[in-house]
Amino acid sequence: MKLLGKIAVITGGALGIGKQTAIAFVKEGAKIVIADFDEEAGRQTVKELIETGGDALFVKIDVTDRQQVTAMVETVLKTFNRIDILINNAGITADAFLTKMTEEQWDRVINVNLKGVFNCTQAVIPTMVEQGGGRILNASSVVGLYGNTGQTNYAASKAGVIGMTKSLAKELGPKGIRVNAVAPGFIVTEMTSKVPQKVLDIMEGKTPLKRLGKPEDIAKAYLFLSSPDSDFINGAVLSVDGGLSI
Repeated sequence: MKLLGKIAVITGGALGIGKQTAIAFVKEGAKIVIADFDEEAGRQTVKELIETGGDALFVKIDVTDRQQVTAMVETVLKTFNRIDILINNAGITADAFLTKMTEEQWDRVINVNLKGVFNCTQAVIPTMVEQGGGRILNASSVVGLYGNTGQTNYAASKAGVIGMTKSLAKELGPKGIRVNAVAPGFIVTEMTSKVPQKVLDIMEGKTPLKRLGKPEDIAKAYLFLSSPDSDFINGAVLSVDGGLSI
C-alpha cells in the first residue's frame, strides 16, 4: 500500500473528485479527513469509507473562514496526531461574462478557490515542518492555464493557485514538503451538471480522447502525486484533460 498509515485531509471531499480521491486513498492505506461544507454528503461519504474498512473522519468547514480552518486542523491533530497530505480540492463556480459579473460572484469564487487554499495550506504548514515533511496538492484547472469565456473569476482563481503552487514549492521544498497542482479538463461532476449539454458536447469533441473526464481520472493523479512514486516532483502542474490543452 502506497499510503499506508498516512493522514490525508481532503477539502471538498464529500462529492465528486474529492470523494473518489478519498476512496482511492483508503484503498492504499490512508486515513481520511473529509473537510467539507456539505455535512450530509460528507458524513455519508465517511460512512461509506468506514463500511469498506477505511478509517475516516468528517469535519464541517468553510474554507474561507480562518477560525474554522484552524479548528479543523486542531481536530485532525487531536484525532490522528499528524497531517501528511493536504489536498486543496474545494472549489466553486459562478460563471458570467465580466460585463455582467457581480462583485459578489467575483469575491465568492476568489475566496473559496484561492483564499481557501491560502487558509488551509498556511494552517497545516507548521505541523508538516515539525514532522519533517508532507505533501500539498492544489486543484487548478485547464481554465487556469488557458482561460475560458464567461469564467474570468474562476480562471483567475485557478491561475492564482498555480502561482501559489510554484512559489510554495520553492519555499517548502527545503523543509521536505512537496507542493504540486493538478489541472483537470472538463470532468463530469456535480459542478459540471450546471453546464449546458451543448457546451459539454463541444468540449468532448475538442478533446483528443473524445470523452469528458471522470472523477477517478483526477483521483489517480492525486494518488500519484501523494505517493513515493513522485518523490522528486515538486512545483509541477499536471494537466489531466485528455489532451484538451494540446
